[in-house]
Amino acid sequence: MPFFKTPFNGYSVKFSPFYENRLAVATAQNFGILGNGRLHVLDLSPSPGGPITELAGYDTADGVYDIAWSESHDSLLVAAIADGSVKLYDLALPPTSNPIRSLKEHTREVQSADYNPIRRDSFITSSWDDTIKLWTLDRPTSVRTFKEHAYCVYAAVWNPRHGDVFASASGDCTVRIWDVREPGSTMILPAHEFEILSCDWNKYDDCCIVTGSVDKSIKVWDVRSFRTPVSVLNGHEYDHHTEFAVGVDMSVLVDGLFASTGWDELVYVWQHGTDPRAP
Repeated sequence: MPFFKTPFNGYSVKFSPFYENRLAVATAQNFGILGNGRLHVLDLSPSPGGPITELAGYDTADGVYDIAWSESHDSLLVAAIADGSVKLYDLALPPTSNPIRSLKEHTREVQSADYNPIRRDSFITSSWDDTIKLWTLDRPTSVRTFKEHAYCVYAAVWNPRHGDVFASASGDCTVRIWDVREPGSTMILPAHEFEILSCDWNKYDDCCIVTGSVDKSIKVWDVRSFRTPVSVLNGHEYDHHTEFAVGVDMSVLVDGLFASTGWDELVYVWQHGTDPRAP
């Protein structure tokens, strides 16, 4: 199985929505606690099992915790940085011209970034400052700040079918559902008894959401009936990484194609149903 060795610990990996063989990886030195970061853009070999090559790499003074591909420009990337900034990179420009913009409003580390797949003109970021911010490319400042969580917001993800709806996961043990047309959150899920580190929508069922927690469980929820989870997966058997697997993404262009990155400084790419550790 092809893999790529990163100089720092991996935090996030995202497939390009335009090119099935391209992905971006966010990394941070010293597990993101202290030090530099690097954003990698990788190209997979068109032949099965071929090498992964680096198309571009951007160094940052602080760790990179997440990245999001633009849904409207194939060369544009949004990066969530540990210094509280949100940086925009354009692969079509030389490295010395990047980043093309640095947005500084969050007061603590920016943990996640997600581009709106429906409207394609906006993105959201979440931060350790307990807030989520909505941005558009044509404005130098955020459009709106969402503040209801009582602790760090580790993830904020757009609904795949409704361009005004997103979900957020927080260290306050709740997931909140938001509609940007409403003044506050529209739903609160007390999803876990410990911090919730991640959440994501089912790309083929806009009422289904999955959450991952410090309690080592993954829960699946139906927002139409959210008092009890649809299913609970206890015990994390995702063990091909030798350190925490902190970033995972599933391609929207190739059915069943996964990528993962972890604190072991590796990026794995594999097909669902096969062993990621297989040669």
